[in-house]
Amino acid sequence: MTDAALQRLTARLQSIYAELPDVDCGAVAAQILRLMTAFQEQRSQPVADSERWSQQDIILITYGNSIQNGADVPLQTLAQFLRQHLLDTINAVHLLPFFPYSSDDGFSVIDYRQVNPDWGDWGDIATLARDFDLMMDLVINHCSRENLWFIDFISNREPYTEYFIEVDPGQDVSLVTRPRNTPLLTPVHTHRGRRHVWATFSEDQVDLNFANPLVLLEFIQIFLFYIEQGARFIRLDAIAFLWKKLGTRCLHLPQTHEVVKLLRDVVDLCAPDVIIITETNVPVAENLSYFGRSDEAHMVYQFGLPPLVLHALNRGNADFLTRWAADIPALPKGCTYLNFTASHDGIGVRPVEQILPEREVQDLIDCMHRFGGFVSTKANQDGSESPYEINISLFDACMGTRRGVDHFQVPRFLCAQSMMLSMQGIPAVYLHSLTATPNDIAHVEQTGRTRSINRKLWQLDELEYLLSNPVTPQAEVFNELRRLIQIRRRQPAFHPNACQSVIHINSDVFILQRQCQQQQLFAIANVTERILTLPLAALGFLPSGLVDLIAPQGEAVTEQLKLAPYQVVWLTDAVF
Repeated sequence: MTDAALQRLTARLQSIYAELPDVDCGAVAAQILRLMTAFQEQRSQPVADSERWSQQDIILITYGNSIQNGADVPLQTLAQFLRQHLLDTINAVHLLPFFPYSSDDGFSVIDYRQVNPDWGDWGDIATLARDFDLMMDLVINHCSRENLWFIDFISNREPYTEYFIEVDPGQDVSLVTRPRNTPLLTPVHTHRGRRHVWATFSEDQVDLNFANPLVLLEFIQIFLFYIEQGARFIRLDAIAFLWKKLGTRCLHLPQTHEVVKLLRDVVDLCAPDVIIITETNVPVAENLSYFGRSDEAHMVYQFGLPPLVLHALNRGNADFLTRWAADIPALPKGCTYLNFTASHDGIGVRPVEQILPEREVQDLIDCMHRFGGFVSTKANQDGSESPYEINISLFDACMGTRRGVDHFQVPRFLCAQSMMLSMQGIPAVYLHSLTATPNDIAHVEQTGRTRSINRKLWQLDELEYLLSNPVTPQAEVFNELRRLIQIRRRQPAFHPNACQSVIHINSDVFILQRQCQQQQLFAIANVTERILTLPLAALGFLPSGLVDLIAPQGEAVTEQLKLAPYQVVWLTDAVF
């Protein structure tokens, strides 16, 4: 490591701690540099920067215990299932938090450096990493009340007395942005008496104090440790809330952005093949701010995509989705999006603020209630509550439209997945989307948490039976999604860097044009339950002689384009 690296880290730390003059930024930078040097000495040469991503990149999102067989630990069962069914389909796995935890299905971490012993061990993680690239979560904003750091805080042991944020309960915290409807401050009995600590998400998830550079150093060590264990992607969970300053929203503060940039500095200097992704379930402009000037996150979640795709299919109208997609800014150099339609969390409605009218959002929520879903709320500054996310299995969210349940659930759901796979960026497919998992109401009743509706724990024999029976929706969706993904991975026009433009002809269809030097491709989705017949003469943007990649025989489109309800076509001038 060079003097230039030390100067770069010092300058970044000075930006973070500009309002805390007692912090010796040079000394902290020197400690970070020592950590990086030791890390680099143990690591083989990374791949070239130009190979960061390609159309081959498909990420599967899953918990480590989502598939169980009762004999092996879940991580071994998961690895067995993925090797057997998905080696030719995905190349990366987002393994949701697999650490010992006390709540929130892993996002209340007790020990950041251990694997949950009920699920497996680091050897099982290494086994997965041999076959797949890994995305790991850095749960950076908060930890569990059962974490030893917090136990030492309660016991008044240094240095942990400064690891958490104490606030006088009489202090005005009304400006603080709340993603939940629980109190911001939670009481705790310590050896120094009763204290109130900052807890953004729940009383069991206590926020960490990044104004203390020892906390920052702790997490840089953990960050590098995860890369040592095989992480190609590091997801910064709930990063937007990281820095606290009373009198502000405590959301997206400049110091938070500077911490992300510091982590980017670290990987640029010693692990340039690693990709940082920020998890910020907020309106579009706020979300995109985490690209910085190509010096912050490499990837951000396309949080507007899930609610807008669902709205288009539920409404039979693609206008809002088309308008949003057309307004997506050009990607900064070296950056891309992570596209998804479902994940372990619900379908956020905050990202469509100022995009969907409130009446449209409420109508969608009402419909999801009828399809067995729930809605989680957040607290507002005026004491009221408003919708934050819809909790429902995406497969069951597609069981009908606002007119009610119908027989188009499977094609409607596959339409949602195909549109997501067409978007510029890297696709991430939730395990429960791949397996067409329905609402798990029994799991909600067991845990008391509405998010459990979309976090089913499959028994391997049950899942294998359903996938082996061609008449089940699970087999139909699983096999067709695998086929679509395998087609997609061969097309240069689906490279994350390939250009994207949006074409609007009417509200019935959502149309993307993807283009690179080798290939031009048009992704056209019918978002209605009607058969559409579109004469090519009326589609002046379509050149003649295009072939539909999705059609079983690679059919050429000649005089007209006929689309069945919810059908998607990928029309191209070059087949790969």
